[in-house]
Amino acid sequence: MSASKVPLLDLKAQFAPLRADVLEAIARVCDAQQFILGPEVEALERELEACLGIPHAVGVSSGTDALLAALMALGVSHGDEVVTTPFSFVATAGSIARLGARPVFVDIDRASFNIDADGIASKITSRTKAIMPVHLFGQSAHMTPIVEIADRTGVPIVEDAAQAIGACYRGRPVGGIGAIGCFSFFPTKNLGAFGDAGLVTTADGTLARKLRAIRQHGGEVKYRHEILGANFRIDALQAAILRVKLPHLNEWTESRQRNAARYEAMFRKADLVGTVTLPARSADSTHIYNQFVIRVPERDRLRAHLQSSGIGTEVYYPAPLHLQPCFRELGYRPGSFPVAETAANEALALPIYGELTESQQSSVVESIRHFFQRA
Repeated sequence: MSASKVPLLDLKAQFAPLRADVLEAIARVCDAQQFILGPEVEALERELEACLGIPHAVGVSSGTDALLAALMALGVSHGDEVVTTPFSFVATAGSIARLGARPVFVDIDRASFNIDADGIASKITSRTKAIMPVHLFGQSAHMTPIVEIADRTGVPIVEDAAQAIGACYRGRPVGGIGAIGCFSFFPTKNLGAFGDAGLVTTADGTLARKLRAIRQHGGEVKYRHEILGANFRIDALQAAILRVKLPHLNEWTESRQRNAARYEAMFRKADLVGTVTLPARSADSTHIYNQFVIRVPERDRLRAHLQSSGIGTEVYYPAPLHLQPCFRELGYRPGSFPVAETAANEALALPIYGELTESQQSSVVESIRHFFQRA
């Protein structure tokens, strides 16, 4: 079996049928010589508002900058607290810490990997300025109790929806449930740019106006800066490329969902369910499978076996945030969040991209079956 037989992600396969349209879009921007904001960005924002069903979409420079802009718009600053999950990419808590605020972690739900909503209320204090749930791997957090807490306490919700574009919770689009939603268009996402890009969404027109100012150094009028902002602008080139890709998003999502269902059938047929814990699907949520993450106690040995068989995998995430060196001063220790720590030792992402073939999936499952037969 060749080392490239089943890659974790095959962006070339996605690009091939779009090549001519993407190059035409790039040429259009080059011919216009309008690279910062402008008509491409405005058009993308309108198209994303329509696609997501959220009134205001503001293009920004990355998913990380989307989180920063959202927290800045809510006035989060030094000495404040933001309640969030320890099981996410570092940008989630990093955006909080960069503003001088303290990430306050709540352990995760074992089945979904998302924040345990029942643990949030006890962490709310007079210093809490936001609640930041993450819709991890493409499935919404359990938002009903989180919204109830936010309504009761007046603490706004910032949704980290970086991995969940197009997912819904009880019929509502993620990114449109809390005060502000944050998305990433990193190339590996279901809707990926050709570099860094992101999006902030809100139903609040006043917040949208503030976010647009923040992304442009805090000014609505050139050389007049009412508030402190930053350079969080999305590139026009990225906007033009995303406009080519956006009409295909639903098709790509359906392909990922089809592949997830096929995996489930294959794992059942191979009598691996139980030995391998498959991704949980909530009845309240659509899962768009940015990642297909299984759980296995012998994760590292299985990953090495799959690598030797030419099958790409990834570990999201090998260390939870409360145990990362950059958050050492928060004072957490091993055992502080045991569910997240166990997930960090067991979670393994398998290939799930839309162009993945049935034969490739069969190779993945068969290789896993062989591993456990030998064990």
